Amino acid sequence: MSFKEKIKQNEKLKQFVLLMLIPRGQARPRTWVKWLVNPFFHKKGKGALVRRRTRMDVLPFNPFTLGAHSTIEDFATVNNGVGAVHIGEHVRIGIGNVLIGPVRIGNNVIIAQNVVMSGLNHNYEDINLPISLQPVTTAEIIVEDDCWIGANAVLTAGVRIGRHSVVAGGSVVTKDVPPFTIVGGNPARILKQYNQATNTWEKP
Repeated sequence: MSFKEKIKQNEKLKQFVLLMLIPRGQARPRTWVKWLVNPFFHKKGKGALVRRRTRMDVLPFNPFTLGAHSTIEDFATVNNGVGAVHIGEHVRIGIGNVLIGPVRIGNNVIIAQNVVMSGLNHNYEDINLPISLQPVTTAEIIVEDDCWIGANAVLTAGVRIGRHSVVAGGSVVTKDVPPFTIVGGNPARILKQYNQATNTWEKP
């Protein structure tokens, strides 16, 4: 049995390790973890840039990768506490974005300002227990290559945005988006799709 599995199976040891990594009641790692541990566990490609005012709530027990020549802009938040966050190459994560894993973003993706992608949901089964103390569920959000996500959009847990697609600003995406599709609204619906036979964007 690996050391990691031993920690997972021993609740007291697990709580101790978590306390060493994260201050009690917080989501962000301790400073020593950011400086001395994360650089050895997380991968950052050539020319990748994380701006100084970005909040990186990434921990060593889940993956975080940032592809070559990708940028995470100021005031964004990235959290891999409950699921991996993978960002491809030549990606722009805009100002004020929130990415809560599990999230996977392909290559050449543009994400505008104040976009929220959360692969995490809180359960609310027992009304006698605070929501913060109830279990969580996760479902990976996937944004395929060459997509554009407009400002203030929300991508809910488990959705897939097909390649070469556009999510209009302010949209709430609750279902998968096919490739070569423009969606908008709350909940988001198909506005146009690219017809490769005619080389035009057409309304459904």
